[in-house]
Amino acid sequence: MKIILPAAASLLAAAVPLNAMAVYAADTRKIGYGQGTEVDGDNRPLGAAQFNSTYSGLDAFALSDEKDRIIVTFDQGYENGYTSKILDTLKEKGVHAVFFLTGDYAKKEPELVKRMIAEGHVLGNHGMTHASLPELSEDKAKEEIMSLHEYVRNNYGYEMQYFRCPCGEYSEAALETVKSCGYKTVFWSYAYVDWKTDSQPDPSEAAEKLVRSAHSGEILLLHSVSSTNAQILGDVIDRLRAEGFRL
Repeated sequence: MKIILPAAASLLAAAVPLNAMAVYAADTRKIGYGQGTEVDGDNRPLGAAQFNSTYSGLDAFALSDEKDRIIVTFDQGYENGYTSKILDTLKEKGVHAVFFLTGDYAKKEPELVKRMIAEGHVLGNHGMTHASLPELSEDKAKEEIMSLHEYVRNNYGYEMQYFRCPCGEYSEAALETVKSCGYKTVFWSYAYVDWKTDSQPDPSEAAEKLVRSAHSGEILLLHSVSSTNAQILGDVIDRLRAEGFRL
């Protein structure tokens, strides 16, 4: 059965908790995001839940509130030869993912980007130069976001709506800037060390870790430079579905 993600505009429409606390003071201090290791009774990382409760008023999220759903995302900093295989697997399994592009990737990999769009995936903005937003002035931060937005719109006819902070670094002021550009900020509720191309995790151990860490409303961060991810993705999808999750 082919399971299709909703249109980009509704991807995180249900992510705002009713008791969300809006943030009004624009604190400029740089924060490095991490979901942490402590979890609640539903296996949801406490760090991700706290991020939602603090920043959802700024349209910034690390979890969705859909009980049986996992959103699969990939950060696309550069191409390492595995994205085609990943796209093949996603197509075979009927899964749509979110691919967060840097400017370098959008410019150097037009055929892969076109394929992502053609096969129904969501494109996200990961910054034109992958610069840490809290280290930029407000004007430079807006340029970092909108120059890539305009490049993708002009060259691919695609209007991006989701932003992932480069380096996993943010500040309250940066989140406000992202929102002012018409974007929602999307972090993650689970990630593991998969980006070190010269030190890839063991495939069977990685698959076990991903399945064991699954939780309702998960936003899963993977990197397509990983040979391990390309190898285990189909099996992980099957096992997560067997656990009752929609991807």
